[in-house]
Parts: sequence; structure tokens; C-alpha cells
Amino acid sequence: MSLPDLSLDQWRSLDLPSARRIAQETADLVEGHVTSVETIEHLGAPLHRVRIQRDGWEFALIPDGAVTLGFDLDTWQPTPEQTADFARSLEQGFGYGPDLRAHLAQILSPRRNVTLATVLMAVEAENLSEPPADMPAVLAARGLRMPSSDEWEHACEAAADTLFRWGDECPLDRIPYGDNTAPQNQLNAFGLRIAHDTYDAELTSDVTAVYGGDGGESVCGGYGSLLAWPPLVTANRNPAMAELVYSPDGEDLYEAFSIRPVTTL
Repeated sequence: MSLPDLSLDQWRSLDLPSARRIAQETADLVEGHVTSVETIEHLGAPLHRVRIQRDGWEFALIPDGAVTLGFDLDTWQPTPEQTADFARSLEQGFGYGPDLRAHLAQILSPRRNVTLATVLMAVEAENLSEPPADMPAVLAARGLRMPSSDEWEHACEAAADTLFRWGDECPLDRIPYGDNTAPQNQLNAFGLRIAHDTYDAELTSDVTAVYGGDGGESVCGGYGSLLAWPPLVTANRNPAMAELVYSPDGEDLYEAFSIRPVTTL
């Protein structure tokens, strides 16, 4: 099978020796070397994690194909605890709309079907070294590019259809900062450290979206426990943050944002 056309379903059907062979083929293609191949349990079935090092950076193999992205609010039901916590935030003047569903509808990407090619994506995001408009050229000089918004969402959720990459619920007895035991601090299914720090905010090639964080606004703004967590929601495009970073007011703030470089196979 062709590496760019390797789908997630095909990848999950392979045994470990076959996964190791493809990992080595991929590393040879990008002039890197395989650092690890492991198998984990994900969504009730095995999933192989591959890491490849290239020019001192570690990348994870992200098998793609035909995938469904975005979050389906019509089939989602908040827990009573989430509803009550959001209601307390509304009383303090925070939140969009009359309830949690309305709030999320304004910040999440729509449900959609897309077809993506398999790529290598950086395990860790890196801070911007130049303004966003200049980063494509900076990355191209390294043989890399920015991910699309579709690629970022797929890499984060790894086919999970839950609100967060780990499930539909988040701890309401803490904010997502300073607690290493919280679920966001675990590597995701593909082995990425992603959507783990609300102080981080990742840009993609889509200028209308910022993913994975909001620069810390939610955890230090007094919004309430639940509203500190949505920046880590996989499909949260964070439109207000995107508008800021690409506006004249955001010209001097680019070093506070990050990117997750991609290698096209």
C-alpha cells in the first residue's frame, strides 16, 4: 500500500511486524530514523504508535483516509454537573448563549467528512519564531509545513467522537493547570503531546482557527471550573483568539503562539 494513502482502518488491521516495516519505510523516505513502535489499546482495539526522529525533532505517524471531524452537539448530552457549573458561570456574566450547548455551538467546528493523506506530525508544538504570515516559508526551508485545521483535529482526536480527546467529561474540581495527574497530560492515541496546556495556542494554515489553548485566558479569567476546560476541546476553533492573532493588535504577540510542523509523505 502507498504510504500517503495508508488509512487509519488499514493501519489498525496490521500486525506489529507489518507496522514496524511501514515505520522503517517511512523513516527512510524522510531520511530519519525510527525511535519507537508500540501498540496501545484505543477505542476497543489495538493501535500502533510510531515515532520517527528527523533533524533532531520527533514526529508521530498519523494515518488518515476518510475521517469524520467536528463535534455532533445534537447527539451530545451534558452531565448534570456540567450544566450546573456552566449555570454558575452564566450568573457571573461568562459564557455564550443561554446554556452549555449554545456556548459550544459558537466555538466548535461543524461535523464534516473529509479525506486526508497520511503525514508525520511533530510530537511537540514549537513556538513561532516569526509572525504567522512568515511561518510557511520558515517551515518550508526545513522541509516542513503547517498542518491544516482538518489535520490538526484528526491528529488530536484519533477517531474518537468525544468532546475531549480522552472523553466527554473533565475534572470539575480543578482547572487544567498545575496537575500532572489530569487526563490532558497523557499522550494522545497517536503519541502526541497535544491539547494539554491552555496557555498554549496552536496555529494551523486556517487563519480562522486556533487550537489546543487560549493563552491562559480561561484559567485566569475567573470563568468557573468548567469554562476553564473548553480550550482543550478537540474541535474548539477558538474564533476570538484567531481573530486577535491575525489582527493588527496581535502583530507583537506571535511568540506566545505555537505550531505543530508536518512532514508530507
